[in-house]
Amino acid sequence: MKTASVRTMLGGAFALLLVISIAISGFALSALANANMRFEEYIQGVHARANLAAQVRQDIDKRAIAARNLVLVTTPEDMEIEKAIVSTAHRDVALHLEKLKELSRDSNGEDKRLISEMDRVEQAYGPVALNIVELALAKKNDEAIAKMNKDCRPLLAALVKVSDAYAKQAAQQAFEQVQQAENAYSNQRNALLLACGLASLFAMVAGTLITRHLIKSLGAEPHDLGALANRVADGDLASTVALNPGDSSSVVASMARMQSSLRQVVASVRENSEQVSTASTQIAQGNQDLSTRTENQASALEETAASMEELNSTVRKNAEAALQANALAINASDIAAKGGTIVNQVVGTMKGINESSRKISDIIGVIDGIAFQTNILALNAAVEAARAGEHGRGFAVVASEVRSLAGRSANAAKEIKALIDASVERVESGTALVDEAGVIMSDVVASIQRVTTLMGEISTASAEQSTGVAHVAEAVNHMEKATQQNAALVEEMAAAASSLKAQAYDLVNVVSRFKLGDGHTHRHVTPMKALPR
Repeated sequence: MKTASVRTMLGGAFALLLVISIAISGFALSALANANMRFEEYIQGVHARANLAAQVRQDIDKRAIAARNLVLVTTPEDMEIEKAIVSTAHRDVALHLEKLKELSRDSNGEDKRLISEMDRVEQAYGPVALNIVELALAKKNDEAIAKMNKDCRPLLAALVKVSDAYAKQAAQQAFEQVQQAENAYSNQRNALLLACGLASLFAMVAGTLITRHLIKSLGAEPHDLGALANRVADGDLASTVALNPGDSSSVVASMARMQSSLRQVVASVRENSEQVSTASTQIAQGNQDLSTRTENQASALEETAASMEELNSTVRKNAEAALQANALAINASDIAAKGGTIVNQVVGTMKGINESSRKISDIIGVIDGIAFQTNILALNAAVEAARAGEHGRGFAVVASEVRSLAGRSANAAKEIKALIDASVERVESGTALVDEAGVIMSDVVASIQRVTTLMGEISTASAEQSTGVAHVAEAVNHMEKATQQNAALVEEMAAAASSLKAQAYDLVNVVSRFKLGDGHTHRHVTPMKALPR
């Protein structure tokens, strides 16, 4: 069964209280209206008739006393005064009696009967009283007294009797209306008290039920919930939340589950952030080492490029010297028959060739060493490119091509060295033959021809070697550019690793503000200085 919401319960309770309040207010207004109506009926009905009856009785007494005084007074002034009193009282009796009849138009039969009787007696008594006044004014006091005793007094007694009866009747009606009003007031008061008591009881019951429902829904007092929320907001996840037995759906139970889940999440985030911090530190250190090695490799490649430029220049000079030696050998073959004087020049030329051959042999040794070092550097570059991963793939291809060119250059250098060694041996033999040029000139000419052939081959090999060295120099230049780019990438990676390390440190410090209790330890992470770029 679905539990009513707090809004529904509060809305329903206050709506019902509002209906009860409106009903009580309506009942009270109705009671006030009824009381006001009874009061108006009393004032305009019984009370007004009683006042008029009393006024009629007062006017009757005033008229009777004034008529009697007319018989007793002797001065004309007193007689005029009493005459005026009689006239005024007689007129007032008629006027008040007429008003009394109008007010008694809706009264019961007894009121109408008494008023009719009063009017009848007044109709008989009024002329008698006026007649007594006339007799008294005519100085017929004896007749006036006789008429007063004979006619006036019985009628006056009857009029007083009927007026007293009517006054008594009006007093009884007034008493009955007052009793009815008091009874109505008592009943309405009791009804209002009962309604107010029921409303108060309903308010108490509704308040108790709503309070119990709220406490059950919250699971704790609101200030306790606020304190728990403040502790969680302050990062304290280690406190234990006390739950009532069987409480699994209240707000405090939900907050306890939230605290437990948040504790697990923060613990996991803390552990992962510490691992990220450690890994970022290692990455930064590795990038620093890689940056150092890359810079060293770039420097070595710059030196290699410079050496290759020098080697290329030397090889070009060697090729030019070989061409010149070839031309000289051809010229020497042409002029060998001219005489011994030219032989000396040939001897000098052969010595120059011998020295050039030794230099070429030395240069070839240097080329062989450079090719060997280039091969080693290319191998190291391939290893570093493999470590660099995706960014070093193109560099690995270039390193492989450099190794291939270095191997070809080494082979060519070996062949050239072998040729140079053979050339040196032949030049030495040629020198010995030149010493004996005078005796065996024909052999010298033949030897010079063979030297010319060999010099042609040397020239061809030198040209090929110059081309190979140029290719190697170009490859080394490419390797140098790639190494410089790799160095720039390594610096960017180092900067990114430093930024990652700083962010990981900030993350660890942010997570460390949460208190997770004894079951979760936290190791402090010390910030590292930024890596040099």
